[in-house]
Parts: sequence; C-alpha cells; structure tokens
Amino acid sequence: MSNRRDFLKASAAVGGVAMASNFAGAFAAGNETIKVGLIGCGSRGRGAVANILQAEAKINGANPKVEIVAVADAFKEQTASAVKAFNNPDHEHFGPFVKQMKVTPETTFDGLDAYSKLLATDVNLVILATPPGFRPFHLEAAVKAKKHIFCEKPVAVDATGARKCYGLVEESKKANIAIVAGTQRRHQKPYIEVMKRVHDGGIGEIRAARCAWNGREPWYKKREAGQADSTYQLKNWYHFLWTCGDHIVEQHVHNLDVVNWALNDHPIKAVGFGGRAFRHPGDPKDAGQIWDHFAVEFEYKNGVRLSSYCRHFPVPQDDVSETVIGSTGLAYTRDGSAYTINGKDVLEDEKALSGYVQEHIDLLNSIRAGAPLNELKNVTDATFTAILGRNACYASGTTLKWADALASAEDITPKNFALGKPMDATPAPRPGSWKLPPRA
Repeated sequence: MSNRRDFLKASAAVGGVAMASNFAGAFAAGNETIKVGLIGCGSRGRGAVANILQAEAKINGANPKVEIVAVADAFKEQTASAVKAFNNPDHEHFGPFVKQMKVTPETTFDGLDAYSKLLATDVNLVILATPPGFRPFHLEAAVKAKKHIFCEKPVAVDATGARKCYGLVEESKKANIAIVAGTQRRHQKPYIEVMKRVHDGGIGEIRAARCAWNGREPWYKKREAGQADSTYQLKNWYHFLWTCGDHIVEQHVHNLDVVNWALNDHPIKAVGFGGRAFRHPGDPKDAGQIWDHFAVEFEYKNGVRLSSYCRHFPVPQDDVSETVIGSTGLAYTRDGSAYTINGKDVLEDEKALSGYVQEHIDLLNSIRAGAPLNELKNVTDATFTAILGRNACYASGTTLKWADALASAEDITPKNFALGKPMDATPAPRPGSWKLPPRA
C-alpha cells in the first residue's frame, strides 16, 4: 500500500463506499431529485453550492429538483459555518434556496475521512472543493462510489496524482459518471464561440500562442498562536506545495487549458524559469514554499510555441488573458472583458453570462439526459501542463519532456499526515536545484 493511501488512512472506508447501493451512475433521468454532497466547505465549495442551486433555478424555476443533503470537511468549524450559512434565509447567496437545504447532523462529517463518510450516503452528485492535493484521492473514491462529480481544478499537484486521474478517465466513462471540472471558460458562450471560429480556420493555421495570469496574491493566512504545523498547512493551503501545487498549477491552469483547447492537444515539452521575489519571508513552516513568478515556453508536437507567464507581484497592473496567433489573424480572450477574433468582438451581448453557473447547468442537463459530460481528460491535461511548466522552471533552463515528467515517481504528498501534528516544510525550491525524480 502506497504512502498516499496511508496518508488518507481510509482504505476500508473507500472500499465500503464502492459497494454503496445508491449511486449516481444509475441515476434515472426524469423528475427524481438530485441529492448533492459538498466535500470541502471553504469559500470555493460554498460558491459551487450557490452556483448549482442557481443553475437549477434556471433549469426548473420554482420547481427545483436539486437538494444539498450532506457536507464534509477536515475541520468541524468549517462544516458548522457552512450549514449555518446554507440555512440563513437572509444570506445573499443561499437565502433564496433554504428550502433545498437538507443537511442534518447525521449527514455532517468532519475529519480527514469525512469525504468517505459522505460518499457512503445516498448522494447522487458530489462537489469536490478541498485543497488540490486531495483531489486525486477524492476523485478515485467518488468514481468507485459511482457518484456524479463536480470537481474544482486542478486535479493533481504531481505526476503520481496526474497518473491516477488519467487512470480514472475510462473507468468513469464506463460507469456512466458525469465529471465536470471547474474550468468554467469551456462553458462560457463567448469563449465557445471564439474557439469555434479558431477551429473553423478564422485565424488560419495556428502558429503561436501566449497566455498569462499576472496578478497579485489572492490570500495568505498567518499562523495562529499554538497552531500545529499540519493544521496550519491546511488552513493556509495556497502557500504549500503539497496542498496547492504552486500558483501556476492552482490558478494559471485556467489560461493553459484555453490554449490546449485551441490546439486540441497538450504540450510535449517545456523550458522556463522563475522564483520567489516578493513572497512572505521567514521559516517556510510559517511563510510557505510557493514561488511568485513563472515564465515558461511550452512546445506542442506541431511545433507551436506557447509563451506562458504568471506572477503574484504587489503592482497595480494585471493581465489575465489568452492570445492565439494564426497565419491570417489573431484570437484574444480576457475573461469578462474581451473576446475577439481579428480585433472584432464575438457575442458581445453574452459577456455577462457566468461560466460558474453555466457549467452546472450543463452538468445537470447531461445527467438528466442520460449522456453525462466527462471532462476529466481535458482538466488532467491542463493540470499536467501546469505541473510540467512548474517543474521546468524549478529545473531552471532544463528542458523537460511531457512523457518523462509524467512517468516520474514525483510524489509530494507527506507520509502519515494527521491533523494537530508537527510537520516539516522544506524551503522553497531553488532555481536549478530541482531534479526530475526517476521513473515510477
């Protein structure tokens, strides 16, 4: 049994959910209520709950057939806070949907094995919104439990996790499980129209691309007095490699996914550089390990080069965009503000549509139609594109090939993880000192 399984300490529970009698793979189309469970009760998980309820309101109006019936999180205070918000009739996002909130004390779970307890209930669909380091394990358990899935991106933080996700693609398809990922741009009408025109030859043959997520630090939490290392790393998960994967993986994955979409492929190699210039100084046990800037050149098998940039600098100018350069024109997308082909707007009247809601509309409609969407391959491609770029930058100037990187034994999950325990944190990777692990 691998250390990753030991890390979860939930083998028996996962085995149990695999035999659950009520599962989404057998969910019948029609008027049955879809019962939803939330795994990961932080802000993104709660946001996804609001989004799926908003989506159902657009589908079925005053006669909704989606209920939130269970929640799970490593921390009890998180589940309590979420349930309180869900049942608040005056809450900005949840107030209109309190009648659809059916979470009970018996379906409220906490601890590292909370996800497996939730999967053993009769939920039809699960929202996976824990820190990304947990995603491969939770995906595997949800697929074995035959639940439909909405999972946040990214789906892995290392090669071992990515291989697990690739292995789940066919398994989930055979089980007729829907898996929609949090790469919401693929569900936004303006993005869809731009990509349709790119694929139809609207800019000629693709010659090059550029994408960026150049912004500022999203958030950082200081350690509370007396807080154990392991607890702090989960609370401040964005800043630790095993939980986040670094910001190129957690955040820039969106832009990399758009370029993969345009090219209908993933890169075959990458070279890059980066570092940690503005991040919090001090002991990595308190300050974290992730970098604050990356610059990568990816190469695709057709010879196309992608210039990729992401940074978290305390400067006012941001750039979150994608550019695809063709032999006869250019496609440019900047979420929420620009969707153009050769300088001309595409579907300008659709700019206000929320991909966060539309992805859940598409998910629910696909389940009810008996033709479940499955986006696991695409999101795993995007995730490993980001991991490849990250590792190429850590190696600083060393070209890494996709096949070699994916076959490596890279596994950054800590062994025997438990809440409330002391835990080491290695220093941030030094440019050029990182080496690709040997083949698994």
